Amino acid sequence: MKHIDFMLTAFRDGIQSSYGARAFSADYLPVVAAAAEAGIGHFESGGGALFQAAVFYANENAFSVMDEFRRVAGPKANLQTLSRGINVVGLDSQPSEIVRLWAQLQKKHGVTTVRNFDALNDPENLMFSGKCIVEAGLRHELAISMMEMPPGAEGAAHTSAFYLDLLRKVMEAGLPFDSVCFKDASGTSHPRKVFETVAGARKLLGKDTRIVFHTHDTAGTGTLAYMSVEAGVDQIDLSMAPCSGGTCQPDIITIWHALRGTEWSLDVDINAVIALEERFKVAMKDYPLLPEAGRVEPLIPFFPLPGGALSANTQMLRDNGLMDKYPEIVAAMGEAVAKGGFSPSVTPVSQFYFQQAYNNVMIGPWKEIAEGYGRMVLGYLGKTPVEPDPEIVKLAANQLGLHPAEESPRQRCDRDATKSIAAIRRLLAAEQLPETDENIFIAATCREKGLLFLKGQAKTKVPKRADAGREGLPAAAPPNAMTVTINNRSYGIEFNSPSTVSVNGAVYSVAVKDGLDYEAIAKTASLPKEEESAGVSETKAVDSPLAGYIVKLNKKQGDKVAVGETILIVETMGMQVPVNASISGVIVEMLVGKGEAIELGQGIARVSTISHASKKTVSHARDGTIKMVGGRMALVSPSAGIVLRIYKAPGETVRVGESFLVLEALKMETPISSIRDGIVDRILVKLGDQVVEGQALAYLAEGGEA
Repeated sequence: MKHIDFMLTAFRDGIQSSYGARAFSADYLPVVAAAAEAGIGHFESGGGALFQAAVFYANENAFSVMDEFRRVAGPKANLQTLSRGINVVGLDSQPSEIVRLWAQLQKKHGVTTVRNFDALNDPENLMFSGKCIVEAGLRHELAISMMEMPPGAEGAAHTSAFYLDLLRKVMEAGLPFDSVCFKDASGTSHPRKVFETVAGARKLLGKDTRIVFHTHDTAGTGTLAYMSVEAGVDQIDLSMAPCSGGTCQPDIITIWHALRGTEWSLDVDINAVIALEERFKVAMKDYPLLPEAGRVEPLIPFFPLPGGALSANTQMLRDNGLMDKYPEIVAAMGEAVAKGGFSPSVTPVSQFYFQQAYNNVMIGPWKEIAEGYGRMVLGYLGKTPVEPDPEIVKLAANQLGLHPAEESPRQRCDRDATKSIAAIRRLLAAEQLPETDENIFIAATCREKGLLFLKGQAKTKVPKRADAGREGLPAAAPPNAMTVTINNRSYGIEFNSPSTVSVNGAVYSVAVKDGLDYEAIAKTASLPKEEESAGVSETKAVDSPLAGYIVKLNKKQGDKVAVGETILIVETMGMQVPVNASISGVIVEMLVGKGEAIELGQGIARVSTISHASKKTVSHARDGTIKMVGGRMALVSPSAGIVLRIYKAPGETVRVGESFLVLEALKMETPISSIRDGIVDRILVKLGDQVVEGQALAYLAEGGEA
């Protein structure tokens, strides 16, 4: 009987693909300890989205989670993490010193093996990150990313010969590795192609090098693909219910059964595994499974998405009330893949494909190039497997204001002073935070949300049922009191008398009658329409046009706000998006805080405004322009005025449509917005400066979070 090794992925890939990585480590780590006691000795313990999720959602220090994982798994366990090449754990490329620091921190916090992949399969990106892993004293598992081409695009890339040629190049370049993993994050690779690829790799590598195959069961072919053990696979990746099958890896029990009657065996105590899975189900019972988790999607070969990305993107569409657009968006993905150069559909490229397909459906075909997708086709992530469509390259260059890349992403990041460790140290010092290696890495890869976490201001955003395990229900409210929630804002209402009511403690006169008095309602809604009519002062709510998490607040109670001025920044669909005011006036109440989750249509602020006022009395934001000044890209003011407020600082990202600063002229405030994404390199004005039309306000570096 031949023994097949497996790595248990339930606590990283499983939780990511089933719950969007939003879970507390205290709930699943006891199951890790039980798995170790049951004889399982190889765990996927972190990396990928799980690192950022600890900071973004669970409000946990990812390095502390790594330490605890090592403690409960025991000193002999092989703990493996996933690294995205020179992107390490984020969506953006990092400079050499951050990539090296990541490897060193992995070793420090108990990791044994790092699986290292590049989203473009670019050998240059794999070479440096792999070198850092080896130098840190870790086992290096070189990963080659696989997927199946959408029907109609076969032959351009992603064939067995294509993967074997990449492996040959890396071997000839002398990159040391301990094992090779063929990683199919979308679960779309045809089982026959997997067999041929593994068989060819075995001939290249010889009999002693360990070959691993990783897939998801999203297309329903994961079990069949794992039969490539016959071609020479030494290890496969498996998960456990409730995080197995569908968007996750096949279940241990499923593959144990599939191998029965063959010459291969997993060599596990299957009864111990059954008991372990029951314990895992109990540990995760209070977390709502994403609807697509565990479900086979037979159309996934037409729009290859990794399991975690599929479930996360559908959830974001659902949150934003756009799930009806899902069939159109995924139908548009095939074209985005083909015209983008056929890079593997793995993070972050899978997100770029989805974002571009989303834009093509919601805005119009190729009317707006998503920033991450555009930077990819322009070469800012590295070299794509096939040259991107020339017309798309031209569109991306024009819309993003970028030339095709002339240097590698690592070289560009090394040249970008805002990404250096020295710059991160200054950010930490400015916030009076300890300048530890761990804090430097969190701030470098998690940016604004990382700093928010380190300052203790992050909000927990894990959708665990809060009343789980409670017995009984709270006492009912008395008949004359109730809580009314409007746009997720709750109001305590008490009826004091037939003519008065208290709302959150404030007393109002009230008259209630049955039915709808349409005449009275019409009179209340009827206001002067003529432009010269006197304005009417009233308080209006500004609602969020999308769901997501607030990463920055620009405004507070008492601030003035103009039409088009940024109130806050929301992260949604993998992008950070400015939410701008639709009215002008004075903010009388902010209804949300930094780090909070908000939903589509939720009120974010109440603004005292003048309805039906003359256009001359309404303040509007204006777009700046981008010009090259002294060989550097500059944001230029479209008007004159005195600098009243500056919203950004060097090293921060500014996004299209986001307010950069506010000018005051003729007693009117005019916010100036950016017309492109970038990183603020240097601010050229200060508060109180007199700015003239056409003056440069700041230098911007290429970049920005995708």
